[in-house]
Amino acid sequence: MKQRRSVLSVFSLTLAVALGAALLGGLGGGTIEAGSDAEFTGAGRVVIRDASMVLTMDPSLGEGPLGALADADVVLEGTKIKQVGKDLDAGAAKVVDGRGKIVLPGFVDLHNHLWQSLIRGCAADKELVGWLGECVIPLYRAPVTDADAYAGTKLAAADVVSTGITTVTDWSHAFNADFAKGGLRALGESKLRFLYSYNGTTDPALQNEIRRVKREVIDPNPLARLQVGTHPSTGNFPSVEASEKLARELGVSLNVHLLESKADLTAGQMDALRRANALHPGLVANHVIQATDADLDELAAAGVSVAHNPLSNMRLASGVIRLPEMKKRAMKVGLGLDGGTNDTSDMFNVMRAAVGLQRAIATDPAVYPATTDVLRMATLGGAEALGMDKEIGSLTPGKRADLQLVDAQAVNFAPKVDWVNQLVFNTQPANVSWVFVDGRALKREGRVVGIDTARVVADAQAAADRIKKLLPQ
Repeated sequence: MKQRRSVLSVFSLTLAVALGAALLGGLGGGTIEAGSDAEFTGAGRVVIRDASMVLTMDPSLGEGPLGALADADVVLEGTKIKQVGKDLDAGAAKVVDGRGKIVLPGFVDLHNHLWQSLIRGCAADKELVGWLGECVIPLYRAPVTDADAYAGTKLAAADVVSTGITTVTDWSHAFNADFAKGGLRALGESKLRFLYSYNGTTDPALQNEIRRVKREVIDPNPLARLQVGTHPSTGNFPSVEASEKLARELGVSLNVHLLESKADLTAGQMDALRRANALHPGLVANHVIQATDADLDELAAAGVSVAHNPLSNMRLASGVIRLPEMKKRAMKVGLGLDGGTNDTSDMFNVMRAAVGLQRAIATDPAVYPATTDVLRMATLGGAEALGMDKEIGSLTPGKRADLQLVDAQAVNFAPKVDWVNQLVFNTQPANVSWVFVDGRALKREGRVVGIDTARVVADAQAAADRIKKLLPQ
């Protein structure tokens, strides 16, 4: 009994000391170590202390094209990056231990279809037209719902966060208005920075709905932007023209799938864009694989941005993008996942594929892009393609606090040899330990924050089961 009382006394004293220290720390405004109950919600100040490497993507801040700094700190003030450098005085701040970690900007996913997490693995032996016919087109005349879009987008949003993505462009097929509402609701809850590409048509009711979405959903959310999506072709020209006019009216970008497969070569896609006066800066073109020199010259002269989706292009046997030729023309190119024809949200895998494809066809390891190039494409390059490089894409002080920490001590990553190359060739999503968007931690110490994973997966499975019944068997 005496021994038990002694143990209890020690426990009580330890608890009292701990509580007292916490109270004094709170009253004194001292630093709060990560791992306590402190939340990282984009308010107050956070310092990432003693990061083993910081890749700022801003050459003026560090060494080389990626602006690299060793053993440095990154200070976040609210939603923005305040300072980057060595031995910074962060004052009263929450502290994230950066030792053994690489800090870099969050990835910009330039092209995705988040709802397509519900059709992962669908028609894996088909090219683009066959895949669309089995997995997507039938849903335009099917009773897909708000709940379906919400479940698929919720799952995919958690997945992209896990791989270090902080900005996602969601090109939604918007099979009906309720379906679009479900996807937008999930995106809003995710706290990701996002662009929603709403598929436009000539339907006045749909155009009014897009106007309403911008006014009531997108504009009030500082993390959200609208785009108008369309599929250019001479056969679909009225919708292309109407979508371009609506995009101009709303002051947003047009987002198109362009020259993806050989079937697109007979669709008059470039002609449709010319006739609609859509070839101008701000246009985002996804894929652009089957492009001639003349096409590339025209797109480059017009200032059109390109989303490169190598894993999707490989899966669909669409071909290989002409990245070196785009580089020669100083075109803005970023990287994208492309939803259900990628099946994974792994941006590191996308970077590997972007490097490997060009080397394989050129049989030249020095061909563009190098590892430094794809890291830039996945971050600042994507931001430039979206016209958002003044806000995101680098760790330049004053920009939004969108960044990630990669654990360089994991068994698949260590030892340290050349961390820039290892980021591209070694990293897996599990190595991403922290992800911040607008200063809010969406992934913390290896776990996506605020997600009931079992519930999200169960809801997605139920939605996928419903969708499967609506597709050809």
